[in-house]
Amino acid sequence: MSETGGMLWPLLTAAAVISAIAAAGLAAIHLGFRAPRAAERGDPGAHGFAFETISIPAKKGLALHGWLLGPAGNSAAPAVIIVHGWGANMEMMLPLAEPFYNDGMNVLMFDARNHGKSPRQGASTMPKFAEDTLAALDWLRAHRFTGPVALTGHSIGAAACLLAASWRHDMDAVIAIASFAHPARLMERSMARLRLPGWLIRLVLAYVEWNIGHRYEDIAPVNTICAARCPVLLVHGEADTVIPVSDMEEIARCRKKNIRTLRVEGADHDSVEKISSHAGDLTGFLRRASGEPQAEAE
Repeated sequence: MSETGGMLWPLLTAAAVISAIAAAGLAAIHLGFRAPRAAERGDPGAHGFAFETISIPAKKGLALHGWLLGPAGNSAAPAVIIVHGWGANMEMMLPLAEPFYNDGMNVLMFDARNHGKSPRQGASTMPKFAEDTLAALDWLRAHRFTGPVALTGHSIGAAACLLAASWRHDMDAVIAIASFAHPARLMERSMARLRLPGWLIRLVLAYVEWNIGHRYEDIAPVNTICAARCPVLLVHGEADTVIPVSDMEEIARCRKKNIRTLRVEGADHDSVEKISSHAGDLTGFLRRASGEPQAEAE
């Protein structure tokens, strides 16, 4: 081997090792932020809901799996679009759908891409959840549902509803349940539990921001709520250890009007049943926000 070749070999070896470590690191990031998939095991009929299975056209030519709950011919009634959280599916949100259904509203539920029975497409991100939410709204309008429409989401679904309401203003209300205030701080908290060094956390945050194609500040609920024009109800469990109730309070401080908050005693992050027990607060808010008369049961 020549002298030059002997000098280059250690450099090439080091470069190869560094490249391999970087590739493994990026793979670990993608794997760590990959949403687990849980497919539905039943349908709304088992819970006594009248429903139909629908297909919702979305971006990239995708067709999202969905359910439309409500009696046929009720297209002028208020409609609620329910958005599940990370790694969940629409079946898990059925307890939340019940109060709206019982109040005579149409309820549209869907599996976001990479979730439930909807197709896979790249990595799951909050902006993609928002895009899928707006696709569901477009489906309602295309099928001549003429009543007021509200967005209701849980966790990342809640953040996505606020983001969708900052992008477009053709919805009448938003109910955001257990939303985080800022995606970067949420990820920082998650990675801090793994005791990762600060420089690595900053590197991961920068890469994820680049990969999703949106600045954190532009999609953070603490900022998007200010661009939403419709009334917003923020709901949070007081026992939530995944996203603390202080996140709700931070979001609420950034908007001065058309916003209400609801703290649910004893509810943790996934306590959908405890949230749905406040049926009157949820349906009453939507009725008032859309200018619809409230049902007698309220």
